[in-house]
Amino acid sequence: MFDFLEGYDLLGAFWTTVQLTVFSGIIALVWGTILAGMRVSPVPLMRGFGTAYVNVVRNIPLTVIIVFCSLGLAEIFGITLGAPNDFKLQGFRLAVLGLSAYTAAFVCEALRSGINTVPIGQAEAARAIGLNFRQVLTLVVLPQAFRSVVGPLANVLIALTKNTTVAAAIGVAEAGLLMKEIVETEAQLYATAAIIALGFVILTLPTGLFLGWIGKRVAVKR
Repeated sequence: MFDFLEGYDLLGAFWTTVQLTVFSGIIALVWGTILAGMRVSPVPLMRGFGTAYVNVVRNIPLTVIIVFCSLGLAEIFGITLGAPNDFKLQGFRLAVLGLSAYTAAFVCEALRSGINTVPIGQAEAARAIGLNFRQVLTLVVLPQAFRSVVGPLANVLIALTKNTTVAAAIGVAEAGLLMKEIVETEAQLYATAAIIALGFVILTLPTGLFLGWIGKRVAVKR
């Protein structure tokens, strides 16, 4: 029944999807945390930058961002991220850049909602004993905020996993591009779609269940 898959690297395509998810997720978590800190910063310029970034980036289609990374950064500005002659590696890295920049906006908003759940009295008490804003944020507020938004961050990670299919727009050999190639060559639309869908379910369902369990274990008791 699935003989038409012979000659196609299905596992390799999904491995690329996993790599895109992991690298983009790590970068988006770091950048999104910085943006969340900016959004609650007492410095107006930092608050303005964080707000503008989130409102602009999350309202731009991800496909536009990915294509801009390829056509704009690579072809126009010559930014190849250390892979000038390896177009596959270059496309992968540019896709990670675009996915990270886009996902960070949603990580930021999830974290900001967690920051808002921390009682303001705790921050005031921390300031009263001489901690500066950075210390209050990193030692008091963010640890509690992360514990309260594990569930929303899990949803962002699952959305990121599915969004990796957009990387096919710039030729990254992940699951979405493989599906396109199989359908165009073999004309096995329903079987191919079912297999690719099952692959994404296998990737995302355990992730959601595990992170949901973690969220319940580390939830802050108010």
